[in-house]
Amino acid sequence: MKPQIQAFFDDATWTVSYVVFDKTGGHCALVDSVLDYDPNSARTRTHSADRLVEFVQNQGLTVQWILETHAHADHLSAAHYLRKKLGGKIAIGAAITRVQDVFKAIFHLEPEFHPDGSQFNHLFHDEELFHIGQLEARALAVPGHTPACMAYQVADAVFVGDTLFMPDVGTARCDFPGGNAHTLYQSVRKLLSLPDETRLFMCHDYPPAGRTAAWQTTVADQRAHNIHVHDGVTEEAFVELRTRRDATLEMPVLILPSVQVNIRAGAMPPPEDNGVTYLKIPVNVL
Repeated sequence: MKPQIQAFFDDATWTVSYVVFDKTGGHCALVDSVLDYDPNSARTRTHSADRLVEFVQNQGLTVQWILETHAHADHLSAAHYLRKKLGGKIAIGAAITRVQDVFKAIFHLEPEFHPDGSQFNHLFHDEELFHIGQLEARALAVPGHTPACMAYQVADAVFVGDTLFMPDVGTARCDFPGGNAHTLYQSVRKLLSLPDETRLFMCHDYPPAGRTAAWQTTVADQRAHNIHVHDGVTEEAFVELRTRRDATLEMPVLILPSVQVNIRAGAMPPPEDNGVTYLKIPVNVL
């Protein structure tokens, strides 16, 4: 049984969120949601997340899963908000504990924050099977961009997170804490070993001039045309290219607020004794 898929593109962060659903049984999963955040005022809004809420409610769907492909560095997750509105289990890869451990130190988080993944309802392991209604799904560990990156396969569709972009954009950076270009290459080859007709759904698109945003491609297209890892590119060549390119990239605008929230499954840090919630800005650390 093939899933029904509805995509929602957020042009502020170039992020694509998905509702993946079993039309017959009326169950769904939400993938890589966005909480709107204004870095100038530090104000949040739920406009992007509410589009998912409206779709789910209009379709009469029941949310089983709120899936994160990784702890995003370029947008805040709306998982916490969506669970309150719609229910479901927030899930991410089990290696999130490694990411939490690193960033607890970087942000000097409160002692009550435990880097054990307990902020999430479920931690997936590689090749773990789960269900979205009558749809069988599979979690695939694809580290490299971060240690905790997961892809989710539902029949012939795979939601790849930041591991791959559209063929004319390439692959994710590997210079965040715990990133590794060698590991990313192996993860990409793992995805591209799937059947040629497998549909791949991106988490982001940064279209070159002259192209509108797009987020669906195939294994065959990636193997033939991906500018970083098409067939014939060796691991050594990829690592050299990726390392050279990463050295030219600035940190994402939202990395500091987003990681603090996303390692908490989309929840804000606890308010301080004045009732205000604060996000930290470590100076000269990243």
